Amino acid sequence: MLVLTPKAVDVVRDITTQEGVPPEAGLRISTPDNAQSFHLAITEAPAADDEVVVAEGARVFLDQDSAAFLDDKVLDTGLDAKGNTAFVIGPRS
Repeated sequence: MLVLTPKAVDVVRDITTQEGVPPEAGLRISTPDNAQSFHLAITEAPAADDEVVVAEGARVFLDQDSAAFLDDKVLDTGLDAKGNTAFVIGPRS
């Protein structure tokens, strides 16, 4: 199962607890092309077949392809080339 670092937990909680976001919302990770790329979105609830990862109040919903690919991975955060926060996926050590 996907593991979230403490930094990733903080970011997911921050973006899913903003004003106007439903209390049960989460970050949904899906892949339209068999894990060649990922689509991230804030959604009100998981889809019927999503795997749900909960870590210290942060909720991440994974579609079936994403869940299979990310099963042995860690979700972290870092800075992109412009200095913006970005999610980073790495191997579990």
